[in-house]
Amino acid sequence: MTDMLTAPRHLLAAAPASRSAVRWSVAGGVAAGPLFLAAGLAQGFTRDRFDFMRNAISQLALGEAGWIQTASFVLTGVLLVAAAAGLRWALRGGPGGTWGPALVGVFGVSFWAAAAFPADAGAGFPTGAPEAATAMSGHGAVHMAAGMIGYLALCAAFLVLARPLAARGLRGWAAASRVVPVVVLAGFTASAASVLAFTAGAGLGLLWLSAVTARLCSSAAGHATGTPCGDTGCR
Repeated sequence: MTDMLTAPRHLLAAAPASRSAVRWSVAGGVAAGPLFLAAGLAQGFTRDRFDFMRNAISQLALGEAGWIQTASFVLTGVLLVAAAAGLRWALRGGPGGTWGPALVGVFGVSFWAAAAFPADAGAGFPTGAPEAATAMSGHGAVHMAAGMIGYLALCAAFLVLARPLAARGLRGWAAASRVVPVVVLAGFTASAASVLAFTAGAGLGLLWLSAVTARLCSSAAGHATGTPCGDTGCR
């Protein structure tokens, strides 16, 4: 777990320097959440015995077709670390320029940990899995811990990123970035009663990160070119 917290700092040290690399980093970061959720939904509706009311998207990494979800975890981690690098460029020298990207980087690394340590089978998935909960395995415990650390880091990142949003006059975005963590954590808290609430909270966090990354980086691009925000739509 210590590696999860320190790795983003080393990864961000190699943040993109060229404008082209920055654009690709930002595009990857914006795409990360929607791609992960689209892949999860597509698999969830087509895999036998998978039920969004009972099973978490993480469990799609189990079974014969589990490699697809594992690859989704790895790719999403890559794109989220790219998002962190793009945010580092967008926020350089300003509020949240250190901790915001670092926390997003931790979130990205948590997806790699989730890929390396799959969730436990259960609730009838995959085929042949027990219906009732059993003792958690070691890899299942690491998977759960990685998810918890990752999403706590994401929620903290939203609170940090509310500062540069407010500083750029994006007050509505800043207010929403302070509310979204509450909704995400509420979904996690309700997971014992409803797996769907957990999935919805996690999905909201991913989609809001995509939106905030796009907004902050487009705003930074407008300032870098000397174009007023009102002309670029960054407000």
